[in-house]
Amino acid sequence: MDATRNGLSGRVAIVTGAGMGMGAATARLFAARGAKVVVSDINTAAAEETAAAIRAEGGAAHVVTCDVAEEDQVAALVAATVAEFGRLDCAVNNAAITPDVLPIADADMAVWDKVIRVDLRSVMLCMKYEIRQFLAQASPGAIVNVGSVSSFRPQPHNAAYVAAKHGVIGLTKTGSLEYAGQNIRVNAVLPGAIDTPMLRHALVQNNFTEEEFAPALSLFNRFGKPEEVAEASAWLCSDASSYVTGHSLAVEGGYLTR
Repeated sequence: MDATRNGLSGRVAIVTGAGMGMGAATARLFAARGAKVVVSDINTAAAEETAAAIRAEGGAAHVVTCDVAEEDQVAALVAATVAEFGRLDCAVNNAAITPDVLPIADADMAVWDKVIRVDLRSVMLCMKYEIRQFLAQASPGAIVNVGSVSSFRPQPHNAAYVAAKHGVIGLTKTGSLEYAGQNIRVNAVLPGAIDTPMLRHALVQNNFTEEEFAPALSLFNRFGKPEEVAEASAWLCSDASSYVTGHSLAVEGGYLTR
């Protein structure tokens, strides 16, 4: 097997929400595999921390602060990527916020709007400008949209989050249909219970421990690691997945098999 097909050497990648958790792990893995990485987050300090870790490991990173739900900022993110590294080859649209927590009848519509804005509108905007850049280059491109197990298996009291993550699958499939002819691949990764600050915060909110909660969410009786999700994104952006598009790859310890 040609090991280089699993690598990202020479590629230029954008990772959104790269200041912590899965986004940070993804940015670091892409850099370790040889990509030049634009580390994007609304939190500049967190993004700078990820970029510093990449540089300390010998990788190339550039920080762009971005609210991915704002169209002008997303356009500027892609433009800044090209200005810094000359092109764009792949992107992981990972940025998201904590799910809503109320049943539909009690829904706070301000919270609904915020979740839809960050978890769905941002994916559409990122795809729009990433694909425009691929087309302008007349070159292949790969996009990974980060959904959730909630993209397929709804949870109660998360109506906005579930709707947004279902929408991510729809956008992924639509993008794959529209641009396969230009060799632009669009796929999704669906994380399950991954050990991130967001998940740890939810455990504290609900007074659960990992030992109590993990068996309900994983056949392995443990939380996943951010690096395990990053591996899926790296594969989908590499030549090893050159015949894969429109696919949703679950990284969830078997949760969806139940």
